[in-house]
Amino acid sequence: MPELLIELFCEEIPARMQARAAEDFSRVFGERCAALVEAPPLTFHGPRRIGLSALLRASVDRPGKEERGPRVGAPDSALEGFLRKHGAAREALVQDGAFWVLRKPGETVEARALVAAALPAMIRGFPWPKSMRWGGTSSMTWVRPLKRVVCVLDGAVVPFDLRAGDDDGHGLVSGNETEGHRVMAPGAFAVRGLTDYQEGLRERRVVLDAAERARLIREGITELAWAEGLVMVPDDALVAEVAGLVEWPIPLLGSIDADFMDLPVEVMRTTMRVNQRYFALRYADGSPISSPEPDPVRGSAAPRFALVANIAAPDGGAAIVAGNERVLRARLSDARFFWDLDRKQSLESFLPKLDSVVFHAKLGTQGQRVARLERLARVIAGRLWPDDAAVADDAARAAKLAKADLASGMVGEFPELQGVMGRYYALAQGEAPRVAEAIGAHYRPAGPGDDVPGEPVAIAVALADKIDQLAGFFGVGERPTGSGDPFALRRAALGIIRILRENGLRLGLHGVLEQALAGYVEQWRGSPWLAGEPKQVAPLLHSAAIRQELLDGAARLEGEGLSPQERVLVRLMDFASVTDLRERGVAIYLVPQTGAAGELTRIFRTTDAVVLPEAAVLARDLLDFIADRLRVQLRAEGTRHDVVTAVLGATPDDDLNRLLRRADSVRAFVESDAGANLLAAYKRAANILRIEEKRDGHAFDTGYEHHLLKAEAEQALAAALEAAAARIDLDLSAEDFERAMDAMATLRAPVDAFFDKVIVNDPAPELRRNRLKLLARLRVTMDAVADFSKIEA
Repeated sequence: MPELLIELFCEEIPARMQARAAEDFSRVFGERCAALVEAPPLTFHGPRRIGLSALLRASVDRPGKEERGPRVGAPDSALEGFLRKHGAAREALVQDGAFWVLRKPGETVEARALVAAALPAMIRGFPWPKSMRWGGTSSMTWVRPLKRVVCVLDGAVVPFDLRAGDDDGHGLVSGNETEGHRVMAPGAFAVRGLTDYQEGLRERRVVLDAAERARLIREGITELAWAEGLVMVPDDALVAEVAGLVEWPIPLLGSIDADFMDLPVEVMRTTMRVNQRYFALRYADGSPISSPEPDPVRGSAAPRFALVANIAAPDGGAAIVAGNERVLRARLSDARFFWDLDRKQSLESFLPKLDSVVFHAKLGTQGQRVARLERLARVIAGRLWPDDAAVADDAARAAKLAKADLASGMVGEFPELQGVMGRYYALAQGEAPRVAEAIGAHYRPAGPGDDVPGEPVAIAVALADKIDQLAGFFGVGERPTGSGDPFALRRAALGIIRILRENGLRLGLHGVLEQALAGYVEQWRGSPWLAGEPKQVAPLLHSAAIRQELLDGAARLEGEGLSPQERVLVRLMDFASVTDLRERGVAIYLVPQTGAAGELTRIFRTTDAVVLPEAAVLARDLLDFIADRLRVQLRAEGTRHDVVTAVLGATPDDDLNRLLRRADSVRAFVESDAGANLLAAYKRAANILRIEEKRDGHAFDTGYEHHLLKAEAEQALAAALEAAAARIDLDLSAEDFERAMDAMATLRAPVDAFFDKVIVNDPAPELRRNRLKLLARLRVTMDAVADFSKIEA
């Protein structure tokens, strides 16, 4: 099969875009040349190139087709125009009824022609996240200036150019020449295929495969570090990024001045990683350095760092290392400045600055958020550990200080260190160790690979942080939609789930969510516009109809000697007491707007105001959202999420661990022989009821009449149902789900006998109705445990 090689060679591509670009290139090529491609193409990417290689069919057969032309008898000009459009002669036309028809014969198109036709548009329309123009006149865009296009099929160039209309396309035409390393092997060389291309690049100091570059980086640093009794701090993301910055990776080690080794290890690592793309090293067996304290698992920071050069220097990299040591010295000096400056004041003294830091335009400042977190963390700690008042006190203290480091110089310079620096500053000022640890851990888990907090104070603050985030953004209508989640609410919900699951905690989420929403109400109660008006306690108007009613009502008060903002406020007070509004489940409130007190009317014409549902309604929505995330997590774990859906359908349980215990019992039951048979019988009963209820136009209640139970099998089923229902109800109340499943299993035999020996749709109407009511009783009894209709057979 012919082998195709395509390379797009340009100036340096940002490392974060390379892998996605190679995937997109392969996808778009596969879409445009689907008829040719035998197997998924092999892609490659690097700092200055993306491309692919694929095995193609030699040609594609295109079937003939017919084109209907003008009517018979149409003017000659119409017929000539049709023939000219299709490049055909009059002899090719045949008459088909009232129309002339052009019958085009089938043709065989070579792969070379199809590729040449597809690639120009594919390249010009490539979906880079960001593109640029260069050269002044061309309309063509690319991530960086495109220099060369290699397109070779079976050793021969596939000719095309990138011109479009009057656009010169920068004069780029396809060819067979590419370039090696910019410094160590400058100049172009010709290629004939993939093997020739790979070998030619390696000879010219370019490692084509990104995975191989990453391996060389990892192995090279490991070898150099091991020779000095050190190991590299794992950082796969940084390895991948650096592999996208270098074509010929040369790992080197540098030294860190001893004067900086008393800085927190996270500060040094962040400075090196974020600013310079250096790799941190640590001692493998603990550390001879006393500060910072060694980590018994990971070891502690070593006064060395690793970097990756893009050239093999004649001096072995000595000059490169020396230059990078000077740069790092300056970076760490900056970090030292912020470290020393921040420790001159207490962590609590940063709090007033948070009153001017906006959390979100509709949700107030970070200072207001701190007040909410302090209150909510105390509530959560009290519910989880009701007999330990010290936990609640420490949780409130930790929540109060958790966001303080956002106003520090160090976090201002390195936002990645928020929480981390708060922990250090709290320890330095003598806060209780578990308060400091909670400050450092309250953002966790930051991702699926991150550990969850495990200490009570840290758990309470971490849950408060995530629950407050969900409550606020749901309250103002900023919910995730599709793949968009700009405020990371899905991650917050998964964090709540993981904290509760992995710590085995029993927490009723509905009440806590209502408490979180109450925190926002208390915040809005303090609005300067609503001071002294406790009935108007919460912000938000989004409905156009509601806004217009307010404006119309305010306009009618113009002759009362009130200012514009006073007129709207008076109308708002009247409007909020309307009974039908309360029946709509809407609470009316006003969003405080800094500096907008004189323009109150304008607010109701913007999205600064929204409708806030009642707290109980919104808490249910939030609980549904968290339950959906739980289903996603269980699906990722390979667990039967349909069982969780079924249990949620039976009871809106807000205790996740109780819910999961119940789901585990139901799963074990339906996977047993008795459960599988009873599930099949349940579905049969549900189908019968669905059909008959549709036919009769109403649902059947469970009030069957005993004197109409004529058959022995239906009498036995009724007796078994009554006994099982009583046991199931008691067992569910006692949270003994295994016994509830045992009670339900007793229904298998009488249900099987019923369907085997009893005709549900008896000719006698009263017997038919009674038997359908008996099946409805079976359905209700089983649905008390789980909605079995949602369980996949």
